Amino acid sequence: MNEIQNRIVSFVTKANWLIFAVASVLSLIILSYEFATGVVAGGLLVTINFHLLYRTLKKAVVPKKFTGHGTIIFKYYVRFVISGLIIFGLMSGRLVDPIGLILGLSIVVASMMAATVFEVTKLIFKEAV
Repeated sequence: MNEIQNRIVSFVTKANWLIFAVASVLSLIILSYEFATGVVAGGLLVTINFHLLYRTLKKAVVPKKFTGHGTIIFKYYVRFVISGLIIFGLMSGRLVDPIGLILGLSIVVASMMAATVFEVTKLIFKEAV
């Protein structure tokens, strides 16, 4: 990976946990218990999935242990099905608020948007100087 890609992955990884912690604490303080558990469950699910995907892809591109695309896709779909079952269980059991769950599941998207804004801003100011 080049320098920009490493910075983005590092930023997203750290921002995931930071946004997850802030969203969880704020929802626990301000909102209902069901909504807060939705934020926590969704955030935890998506953040762990992101880390597992990163680990799978990182191992797949090691030159001596190159993993075939079939293995990568298989692991992706296993994670996808397990995530779907967890979400189904949380929703059908009425354990979490659906809006809170959606908010929690959006944490990785928020951290990716923040990383994009950060990198674009950095490039713009680098060009301006």
